Amino acid sequence: MVRLLLKNTYFFSVVVFLFGMISCKSQIREEHNKSDKKIEEQVPKEIIVGANNTALYLKLLKGKNIAVVANQTSIVSLRQKYAINEYTTGSKLVDTHLVDFLHNYSGIQVQKVFSPEHGFRGKADAGEHVEDGKDAKTGLPIISLHGKSKKPSQEQLKGLDLIVFDIQDVGVRFYTYISTLHYVMEACAEAGIPVIVLDRPNPNGHYVDGPLLEIEHKSFVGMHPVPLVYGMTIGEYAQMINGEKWLENNLKCDLTVIPLQHYTHASPYSLTIRPSPNLPNDTSINLYPSLGFFEGTTINAGRGTEMQFQVYGAPFFARSKFTYTPKANFGAKYPKHKNKLVNGIDLRTQEKLHQVNLQWLIDAYQKTPKNETFFGPTFTIHAGNTKLQAQLEKGLSQEQIKATWQKDLAAFKKIREKYLIYQ
Repeated sequence: MVRLLLKNTYFFSVVVFLFGMISCKSQIREEHNKSDKKIEEQVPKEIIVGANNTALYLKLLKGKNIAVVANQTSIVSLRQKYAINEYTTGSKLVDTHLVDFLHNYSGIQVQKVFSPEHGFRGKADAGEHVEDGKDAKTGLPIISLHGKSKKPSQEQLKGLDLIVFDIQDVGVRFYTYISTLHYVMEACAEAGIPVIVLDRPNPNGHYVDGPLLEIEHKSFVGMHPVPLVYGMTIGEYAQMINGEKWLENNLKCDLTVIPLQHYTHASPYSLTIRPSPNLPNDTSINLYPSLGFFEGTTINAGRGTEMQFQVYGAPFFARSKFTYTPKANFGAKYPKHKNKLVNGIDLRTQEKLHQVNLQWLIDAYQKTPKNETFFGPTFTIHAGNTKLQAQLEKGLSQEQIKATWQKDLAAFKKIREKYLIYQ
């Protein structure tokens, strides 16, 4: 009896021990899984642009006659196989222009390409008249939306079932790709043609700031009552154009946005292709909202150099340690103060901005002698109002000027919220 009890006790102890070991291992494994999941959540996933979300939009294009609104940034990354050796193959991502990809895709009939400011291959100067043409690679006709007309004609849309819009924006009101978007949506709404926007990140999407455009100063350089920096992707912005009834006669476009994956407005995003000739790198894109005001003045903001929108200056500034000489180059045939020595300010090491900086505009205005002209004829349309010029002339500080924006910014943010796709 005692022996049997001892045997049972021993057996029970072994079972308890083994169960404890299994439970302990299971707990350790669970803790490891939680830890791995936590690490995985902390590591940001690669952003997938709308153009690479092919499964979502190719099925919508099958059997359709389409046009593509595109430029040099309209790239789709495709996985292609390659031979490592005679026995083994690998695969890699290869960048292909969206027009080439769709033109070669079975069942999709690309009829023509519409090109924005700077042209289809992105080589024209800012504001330069761009002619219609023919794409050497595909033979497709290219219709300029920055030439005789900014808006596709009903004749140009005849026979089309659908338009695909895929252009990299930088999130600044006076960057004209959103004006092209507006006119494409409007023309398509008039013709009853759907528009698909392949969304792309906004490198200046992490903040909202700047003066609101007053509608009496509407132009192709600014068409909508939005702040200078509006903090939306081009897909979100397209939804706002529709929702706020900004199209002529309150028309509404049949719009589909192919969304980004793994993107938030706080996500850093580096552009590998210049969105236009004079935005060569991340620093220039980040400084562009602040230095873009100089486009409406006599101050050179780096055009005619390889420091575009990273420096500013003029020959009539007091002598400085930093100087440069603007010369005709890619994207700037006639830069301000061409071939003259410019005394300037170098901002190439400036930390990333999270708001519009007016200090440089104020500094340049104060450095300009009274016998020199500072404001040009386009300053008002770049600012979006007449107030900013008056405020600079009165000598207001950055803080005083920005205080006058706050009510408009608060109202805009409430409108913006309705159209956000991403956090």
